[in-house]
Amino acid sequence: MNLKVLLPFRIFTEQTGVSRIVVETRHGSYGFLPHRRDCVAALAPGILTYASHSAGEVFVAVDEGVVVKLGEDVLVSVRRAHGGAGLARLRDAVKQDFLTLDDREQNTRAVLAKLDGALIEQMVAFQHDR
Repeated sequence: MNLKVLLPFRIFTEQTGVSRIVVETRHGSYGFLPHRRDCVAALAPGILTYASHSAGEVFVAVDEGVVVKLGEDVLVSVRRAHGGAGLARLRDAVKQDFLTLDDREQNTRAVLAKLDGALIEQMVAFQHDR
């Protein structure tokens, strides 16, 4: 298989000759072998594992995203990814970087929730006034 891990502004890794891939979804681990049917799955923050003859077994910490298998090509699109470290360090990276929202992102989500609430209130008031 051909594996490509895509970040918003660059290609994180591109590997050919991949024999198996395992990703984490919200419903558990999901594996890909070369002759598996084509599919799409939503990814949860976790560890992506792949194996090839040239690289052996490789672990990559990935943020939430999506994986698409189409023929021999497997595309993984995520917001963030870390590689090149031991499995224990990558699990720590997932816990620290991907599972906790930073203050700015939490504030942005709170503001958007308030805007949504205000918009709904205005729409209800408008419908009531009609």
